[in-house]
Amino acid sequence: MENQRELIVEKPWLKVGCILGEGPIYDPATSLLHFVDISDKKVMNLVFHFPVHRSLQRIQVFHVNTQDLQVTVEQFEEPVSCLALRRDAAGLACAAAQGIALLQGDSTISYLCKPLSSEEATSTRFNDGRCDRAGRFFAGTICNPEKGVPGKLYRYDPGTSTCVVVDDGPFTDSNGLGWSPDGKKLYFTDSLVNKIYVYDYNDGEITNRNVFVDAIEKGFAEKTFCDGLCIDTDGGVWSARWGGSRIVRFSEEGNVDFQIMFPTALNITSCCFGGPNNEHMFVTTAHCGAIGGDNSRQEVYPDSGHIFLVDLSGRFKGLSDFKFAG
Repeated sequence: MENQRELIVEKPWLKVGCILGEGPIYDPATSLLHFVDISDKKVMNLVFHFPVHRSLQRIQVFHVNTQDLQVTVEQFEEPVSCLALRRDAAGLACAAAQGIALLQGDSTISYLCKPLSSEEATSTRFNDGRCDRAGRFFAGTICNPEKGVPGKLYRYDPGTSTCVVVDDGPFTDSNGLGWSPDGKKLYFTDSLVNKIYVYDYNDGEITNRNVFVDAIEKGFAEKTFCDGLCIDTDGGVWSARWGGSRIVRFSEEGNVDFQIMFPTALNITSCCFGGPNNEHMFVTTAHCGAIGGDNSRQEVYPDSGHIFLVDLSGRFKGLSDFKFAG
């Protein structure tokens, strides 16, 4: 990984102190950045080096005015792991623990589908997701090896109110996904095996899954993992690296050609384009102690859990996220 271009970002843009910040999405109509904090009872005993603004037993959805940095927060009793703007209505859609849902704006979730079986519903949850050009919601689940429940990739079609498995994997931790600029490829991350897959994509149907990136083969350190992603107008795939203090841009051929380094944050979780001309990147991170991590590393990486903004003006321009059609 020599002779690649790098950009170093020294300071966070917004100090919010997330435990597990995820799922950023930018609304150009309102200049709002939305993202989630998927905290849970497993991390209640963390020793924090920044203020904690909420009960660790609740999930939070943040709404940030990027013009004046005013922040509003909604709290939920179950995981909300990724968000989508709605095409024909106000508010947000999301992948929540049990399926695809709408956020009503008053800290309530209204499910559109709950496709998990009774056994799966107690053993897994939905994780990352995104909408395609037609407004369908694609989202994956996480595995539970103790219960023998694999991660799967689902598609919810609001036109028919149907939710189906489009790839039963088995996957470990279903994560960042997105489409190529021409819409003919779908990229999908399987975090714990450190791979990004690519499918042929045609009007909601996926075929020919292949490995787009094997991060270990590319030379990235073990115990760092591919996480959320976003895509630019040139077809570059930007992949956040959990435990790696960076976001990596892969070319359409799967080669590393640019990296953004965050020396004060360890767990980089996800990213999205937004801001003027879609040339800013918003980056979520997680506390060093999240998901069984090492609390003591927070002293070395004190901005883990905060939000970063990267100005890529004149270098790269992002694709806008498609909106949910429901």
